[in-house]
Amino acid sequence: MFTGIIETLGTVKQLEWEQSNLHLSIESSISQELKIDQSIAHNGVCLTVVAQDSDQHTVTAIKETLLKTSLGQLKEGSKVNLERCLLPSSRLDGHFVQGHVDQTAHCIAIEEAKGSWYYRFQYENDGSNVLVNKGSICIDGTSLTLVEAEKNTFSVAIIPYTYEHTIFHQYQIGTIVNIEFDIIGKYISKLFQDRYLDV
Repeated sequence: MFTGIIETLGTVKQLEWEQSNLHLSIESSISQELKIDQSIAHNGVCLTVVAQDSDQHTVTAIKETLLKTSLGQLKEGSKVNLERCLLPSSRLDGHFVQGHVDQTAHCIAIEEAKGSWYYRFQYENDGSNVLVNKGSICIDGTSLTLVEAEKNTFSVAIIPYTYEHTIFHQYQIGTIVNIEFDIIGKYISKLFQDRYLDV
């Protein structure tokens, strides 16, 4: 379980394929504190640390993860958002994030607004998830409040701190991002779908 509050940025130092699996070696300021078998979110994707050495750690993404997320597009030198799992004693500053990416979206608009930024994203809406204005969304592991939610697009506002301390400052039109819908909204949607189908 995560909160969507990014701890630091990591840098991809090495990508190594082993059959259909991709091993990613990441350099970061928190890598030396990690332990093997520990869960850590990389651009919102919960992955298990399989190796750790000094200021680097390695995680493995399987084929299913690569198909449903943007991790397969990472290159050596790419920056990634990192967050360790939530401690029971921690404040929940963001919202409940599982690290289970639902799908990807792509950026279709960026607007600067006197020191802040508005980003709009488009995604394939199959009706199974719920977005509401002022609700929560997780983009590349970052907990954000929805400004506007429409049928297959949504927008968020980014303050300078978030812009500088996450990979949002690297986004361009067409950038593909990982999105995780609010877990509470997903359960409510599933409840209503099941009830409707049972009638």
